[in-house]
Amino acid sequence: MVLAEQHDAGRVSETFSLNRVSPEQQQDAADMEADATEQLKVRRSEDKEQNDGLGCCGWILVIISYFFMLITFPISIWLCIKIVKEYERAIIFRLGRILAGGAKGPGLFFVLPCTDSFVKVDMRTISFDIPPQEILTKDSVTVSVDGVVYYRVQNAILAVANITNADSATRLLAQTTLRNVLGTKNLSQILSDREEIAHNMQTTLDVATDEWGIKVERVEIKDVKLPIQLQRAMAAEAEAAREARAKVIAAEGEMNASRALKEAAIVISESPAALQLRYLQTLTTIAAEKNSTIVFPLPMDLVQNIMGAKK
Repeated sequence: MVLAEQHDAGRVSETFSLNRVSPEQQQDAADMEADATEQLKVRRSEDKEQNDGLGCCGWILVIISYFFMLITFPISIWLCIKIVKEYERAIIFRLGRILAGGAKGPGLFFVLPCTDSFVKVDMRTISFDIPPQEILTKDSVTVSVDGVVYYRVQNAILAVANITNADSATRLLAQTTLRNVLGTKNLSQILSDREEIAHNMQTTLDVATDEWGIKVERVEIKDVKLPIQLQRAMAAEAEAAREARAKVIAAEGEMNASRALKEAAIVISESPAALQLRYLQTLTTIAAEKNSTIVFPLPMDLVQNIMGAKK
């Protein structure tokens, strides 16, 4: 009985050890799954390339176009050769499909007069003003903010194939991004952290326009306009703060002056002759102004001595 139970326990432990998977086996399984995924992607891309051909009818039309071009060679050459400038790229469509090899240019390129069409894309940096946007800040203040955006087309094929009008889409996206970014800021942050706000807007726009083949190079906040009532309130607040600061400074000056007078009185009390010298100096200062009437205070000690002698 005991031997049978031990035999069953050993069999269960062997079964558990067989079913348990080691970390090396898990890694091998993950690598196999990754390889299978890559093979599936390659197979799909090959199938796509095979299906992206012009087809039988398409090749017939292309051959006919070449035939007519050769027949009318002296004249057709002016229709087949096109030129794009240094800052431009040409996207060629043959029977509605973009030709392999990417954008053409700058310089000369060849097109078939009947089956090919092309679109020119400007690769230079473009700047536009963001119209003033009425924005409600986080602290419930209405402000009007405008800015400027600099961008350029980085991938001409994406700019033509993935979006109808890249310029208009970028302008609209810049306006909405300005509203979304500034709506999470306080008025003080908008007035002081313009560089940080511009950097956040540039990052957001660059990520959103990456699928359109557009690179946002720079974003700047031009002006922040406040309502007239808010400007008056802020001016009154600033004036009151300056007046309060001036009163505090004046009070500190009075306190320092009283301390200095106290120290001077202590010094004069230690030497009675110093008080007489101070009286004479004051009289000299008053006489230098050429006054017709001079009011000179008598020392209290002298007055007290005279009154004591009379008694």
